Amino acid sequence: MSTGGPLLLGRREYPATARLVMAIVNRTPDSFYDKGLTWAEDAALDRVRQVVDEGADLVDIGGIKAAPGVEVDAAEEKRRVVGFVEQVRSEFPDLVISVDTWRSEVARAVCEVGADVINDAWGGADPGLPAVAAEFGASLVCTHTGGVTPRTRPHRIEYDDVVDDARRSLLAQAERAEAAGVDRRRVVIDPAHDFGKNTWHSLEVTRRLEELTALGRPVLVSLSNKDFVGEALDRPVGERLTGTLAATALCAWKGAQVYRVHEAPQTRQVLDLVSVVAGDLPPARTVRGLA
Repeated sequence: MSTGGPLLLGRREYPATARLVMAIVNRTPDSFYDKGLTWAEDAALDRVRQVVDEGADLVDIGGIKAAPGVEVDAAEEKRRVVGFVEQVRSEFPDLVISVDTWRSEVARAVCEVGADVINDAWGGADPGLPAVAAEFGASLVCTHTGGVTPRTRPHRIEYDDVVDDARRSLLAQAERAEAAGVDRRRVVIDPAHDFGKNTWHSLEVTRRLEELTALGRPVLVSLSNKDFVGEALDRPVGERLTGTLAATALCAWKGAQVYRVHEAPQTRQVLDLVSVVAGDLPPARTVRGLA
């Protein structure tokens, strides 16, 4: 089994064998999955409390849905997330807080109020993000999107070898981040299933994920209820949990360390079981055959 590398998030350091649940908290009225369930600030704060109770290691707060839709400028994105991050930091002083944004202006604003991680889901579309992460000592998630424009769907995108393209792109982004002053242990790489990819590409990345974890860098995967899961099993968005958990187990065995998810408790159980089988955690109890 391949693993990535040691990981720093906020004030916490995790070993290469850690498998962390990053729970999604959408501050959007039009998310593909929850359809605005946590658009209201009080509902979003309740969601944070819930996932912390369910065993999430960190939360990922986003103010813009990934898919095409109503234009959300930087000012509106900040209105949706900055004050909310400040509230979460106040109530949960030790919680690792990530913000899903590709804009350095927004990243700076959320880091000023306590965010620990900048989750750049659009592959370095704003080259100013690494400098912000370095300035605030934040972690940075680098993603492979094939160079597509933020908030656009892939259309007939082709790669000679999608995994090789991801390796080269992610290494280049990681090296730029380190050159800007981001601690190597704070740079996370994400092959970005579905982003700039069709289903065949996402399946190939999953099948060969050890080629990314073998790079010795922390790897994040965002698999939760994605289209590649739905198309693989012919299931609509609301019926993709089983497929998501299967993909999660596969990626866990291949060494991914962080899992961005909607369903935190189910993911926690899958990751803990993989960790127990791998010998990275002891079983919670062992009485069978011993009494």
